[in-house]
Amino acid sequence: MNVKVCENEKELQDAFSVRRTVFIDEQNVPEDEEIDLFEEDSAHFVSYQEGTPVAAGRFRVVDGFGKVERICVLKEARNTGAGKAIMREIEAYALKKALHKLKLNAQTHAIPFYANLGYEVVSEEFLDAGIPHKTMIKKI
Repeated sequence: MNVKVCENEKELQDAFSVRRTVFIDEQNVPEDEEIDLFEEDSAHFVSYQEGTPVAAGRFRVVDGFGKVERICVLKEARNTGAGKAIMREIEAYALKKALHKLKLNAQTHAIPFYANLGYEVVSEEFLDAGIPHKTMIKKI
């Protein structure tokens, strides 16, 4: 598993490709909600398995928190450690930026995944793109 911060257009497009497959094609999120106005202000991450992009995520700073967003793994790469690898890389990136509080909005089915990584639910359930979510935080 090779996770990296996107440094060029190809890597960025690889990350967007994974996001499109998972969020737009699989979960029916409208494209204008998935690819949004925060793309240019975010650090993007992509994970490769044997040269193929299989997971992605993005990170930005919001209100003093490192905000973890758009974490996704292709169906065929789930339960391989790809999601955990992306999260570890994002957390390491946050620490390099001296950010010790992370926040994310987890789809409710993914709460156990994030809880296993040390995130705690801090909100009631809400809908984002028609999908139930809860906000979670972690101090690192």
